[in-house]
Amino acid sequence: MSKVKEYFSETATEMLHRVTWPTWKELQSNTIIVVVASVMIAMMIFVMDYAFGITGDKNATWQGALGFIYQIFK
Repeated sequence: MSKVKEYFSETATEMLHRVTWPTWKELQSNTIIVVVASVMIAMMIFVMDYAFGITGDKNATWQGALGFIYQIFK
């Protein structure tokens, strides 16, 4: 049981005195960077899905670039 107490005591000491936490300004700027990057990646995936026609529906009007190529050689 003393090892468990020691573990929590060392953890508290580490988190309160040794860890360098980001400032509020740094936290905000890093959050904005993550949100912008996430939106950009989501948009890229959407564009690729739309361009290549990955809808899962074989009767869809738009089959994408690959669907168009497949229809040419059909």
